[in-house]
Amino acid sequence: MFPFDIFLCIRDDHDLKLVVLAAAVCLLTSLTAVLLIRQADQEDAKAAHRFILAGGFATGFGIWATHFIAMLGYDPGVISGFQIRLTAASLVMVLISMISAFLIASKWRRPPGLAAAAFIAGIGVAAMHYVGMMSLEMPALIQWSAPYILLSLMLGTVPLFPAFSLAFRRRTRASGLGAALIMSASVVGLHFSGMAAIKLIPWSVGTDDALFSPHIMSVMVSGVTLGLLTLAMIAWLVSRRTKAAIEASERRFSILAKGISDCALYMLDRDGRIANWNAGAQRLKGYAEREVLGTHFARFYTPAALSDHRPQKALGIALERGKFSGEGWRVRKDGSRFWAHVTIERIDTETGAHVGFAKITRDMTRFKEDQDRIEQTRHQLDTALEHMHQGLCLFDAEERIVLRNRRFVELWNLPEDACPPGTPLMEVARVTLAARLGGDVPEERLLNIRKQLQLALSDPDAPPAISEFGDEFVVAIASRSLPGGGWVSTFEDITERRRSEAKIAHMALHDGLTGLPNRTSFNRWLDVEIEHAGGRAQQVAVVAIDLDRFKEINDAQGHAAGDEVLQKIAASLAEMAGDGEAVARLGGDEFAAAKLLEHPGDLADFVARVNACFAAPAAAQDGFALGASLGIAVYPGDATTREVLLNNADLAMYRAKSTLGEHICYYEPGMDEKARERRQLANDLRQAIPRNEFRVLYQPQHSLKTKEVSGYEALLRWDHPRRGTVSPLDFIPIAEENGEIMRLGEWVLRSACAEAASWPHPWKVAVNLSPVQLHQHDLPEMVTRILVETGLSPRRLELEITETAIIADKTKALHSLRRIKALGVSVAMDDFGTGYSSLDTLHSFPFDKIKIDKSFLLQSQSSGQARAIIRAVLALGRSLDIPVLAEGVETEEHLALLIGEGCAEGQGFLFGAPELPPPAAAGTAIKPDNKRSNGS
Repeated sequence: MFPFDIFLCIRDDHDLKLVVLAAAVCLLTSLTAVLLIRQADQEDAKAAHRFILAGGFATGFGIWATHFIAMLGYDPGVISGFQIRLTAASLVMVLISMISAFLIASKWRRPPGLAAAAFIAGIGVAAMHYVGMMSLEMPALIQWSAPYILLSLMLGTVPLFPAFSLAFRRRTRASGLGAALIMSASVVGLHFSGMAAIKLIPWSVGTDDALFSPHIMSVMVSGVTLGLLTLAMIAWLVSRRTKAAIEASERRFSILAKGISDCALYMLDRDGRIANWNAGAQRLKGYAEREVLGTHFARFYTPAALSDHRPQKALGIALERGKFSGEGWRVRKDGSRFWAHVTIERIDTETGAHVGFAKITRDMTRFKEDQDRIEQTRHQLDTALEHMHQGLCLFDAEERIVLRNRRFVELWNLPEDACPPGTPLMEVARVTLAARLGGDVPEERLLNIRKQLQLALSDPDAPPAISEFGDEFVVAIASRSLPGGGWVSTFEDITERRRSEAKIAHMALHDGLTGLPNRTSFNRWLDVEIEHAGGRAQQVAVVAIDLDRFKEINDAQGHAAGDEVLQKIAASLAEMAGDGEAVARLGGDEFAAAKLLEHPGDLADFVARVNACFAAPAAAQDGFALGASLGIAVYPGDATTREVLLNNADLAMYRAKSTLGEHICYYEPGMDEKARERRQLANDLRQAIPRNEFRVLYQPQHSLKTKEVSGYEALLRWDHPRRGTVSPLDFIPIAEENGEIMRLGEWVLRSACAEAASWPHPWKVAVNLSPVQLHQHDLPEMVTRILVETGLSPRRLELEITETAIIADKTKALHSLRRIKALGVSVAMDDFGTGYSSLDTLHSFPFDKIKIDKSFLLQSQSSGQARAIIRAVLALGRSLDIPVLAEGVETEEHLALLIGEGCAEGQGFLFGAPELPPPAAAGTAIKPDNKRSNGS
């Protein structure tokens, strides 16, 4: 068994006196090492490193001495000496291992570091032991026991971990004594378990190596032991003196600290643990002395500060530089925070040994709040200044700049460091103007700046001074005096504002598409020239221009092509105009030109030049030869005011437009009478529906085979309060021009459907659609809505359209008609034969009825050609299987002709005139009526 064999080895093979001596030397060595380690913790980094090296050195020598003292006590009866080289090698091994272990443990005091140090030390001691055993020279062969070797390694390594932990991480005497005892037991256990591992077999050998005799070894070991005792005594004395210095310092500090109550003043040891606590600390932080002594001062830091390792950093700075000062949030016992100003000073002994720190903490919360408010105000002011869109400079009473913001230097293209505080006013003016002018600044301009400044400071209501540097930079400078002297000046870049104002002014007086002057600009020019002409007895001519066939370009090629034409014409007119002449675009395809006439022949030349602008290639667009209708009026012969002059030129232009073969027309008196009458009729038309001036008449349509009524056509009449009955031929074109036809057509359709819904017999009612209505985008929806409102069946409604209504926009018109026909409503072609493409229209859309225009039937008695057209239309209807209705049946001859040619239906005064109210119970026989209509 292991213990029994080790016991026998000690009792039988060793001198017990030397064994006790070896154990005492080992314990003394271990105590010396612990004292040196503890003393290293009291010194600065450089001195601490020396103490650690001394501790490792002493421990290595002590363990080596322990081994060889025990070896001297080993007496198997055959030892003859010790080999010098192996003996020296064993000493070097243990010294290196112990010094390395002590350095690692002092730098890395956590369990992994201590374990590594213990392993290195244990391996070194074991190597020293077994190399020392190999240095023995004796006439015997050594046999080794592997179990005992392993046991020796475990005893020499494992106990060193707790020994290092107590030595390096604790500070009490008990922990130091425990560390020394464990370390000694480890070394002794390794030695004697290793000695029990050998077995000697006598063997006759010889050697030529130099040997240490046991006597020499005893002298060497005695010397080492004496040295260790001396080193231990020195370490003990140093420790006593250090402790005495610390206690004296603490007493002095305690006396001082106890008497201070307005701030926290306390002592920290080298690791930052609290050594004492004064009344001020208790009042400030809320902890009693017993609650904090021995604890780390990091407990007063906030979690954010702890995560940033600020306590350790503060101690490090104080240790390195002698003092640390800083501010930050600290935490009281109750969890509240206060802003603290902290000072940590390093405390050294008279010999320079570091023994701890003195820490002073002051409550600066109120000061911090005041500083924060001041800083916030300053920051807000700085932010406001730096984010102003205006430059700003503050001058004192001595005309020196106090501050200026960043925008100021940006406005004047100055360097960032230009015009620092203290710069005189005139130097600021010189630098800024030079940066913008790009050269020397004239002295008179600097004097002008001073005059403008004096004027602004003397008058608080003075407007900002404007300084212009070409079109690239315009600045407004406003200055206001301050109480106590000095003033503040602001600089605003108004370059873009000026450009915008100029652009807006140009847009207000010019056409956006062509760039020509607009109506407002043209009127202003006329007002000025008419006033001047009246004073000098001169004339002013106005030419009103309206393009011909311009709508065809927009319809065929799109508005982009139309815009291109307008721009070309505008460019031609602008190039044509000279001094004393003006051209303008008034809107749409309307232009105007005007000239101040100084000589009688000027007018003809001017009109010729204007007319030439529309004969040039610029007025042509992809095969469309444009022309223009020109109307001319002259002041003061044709009008005495600008409004009348323009109106008369328009009247002349409309006369030129409506006169075949003419495109230039001069104003003549009486032209405006018809136009005035037309405008009055248009105004009355807008009020006709609210005044109930319209009425719907119904003319019967008869079947020529059965002689029965097949339906009625709704015909609109206007009973004007002053003019009497107004024919549709007079007011329908006006309604189509001003857009009133939309409202009027919807009223007629609703009235006719409501009336037809009340008839006792399911006759059809036919309602005419204007070409303008046909192109109404929601026409099918309107028809549907009226049918629903009136309750009339769609099969009883027939809508009549003309060929010209379809031709204007054939695709759109036919699309609307197909949607209407899908409702069940019949669609008839009215006035067939008078259009341009009747056959193509019939081919494009399946009409339900064809109506022959009444002009053919009225001429049938005198014109063989008219009769031939009637026969052709009737034949076409039969071939297409489309019923044909003839309008204008007024005589028996007309009726006979239609019956003879196979016409299906007829309508005219022979059957009945338009009536109101409708014939709700009309008979079915044909009743000749020889009264002729004055319009349908």
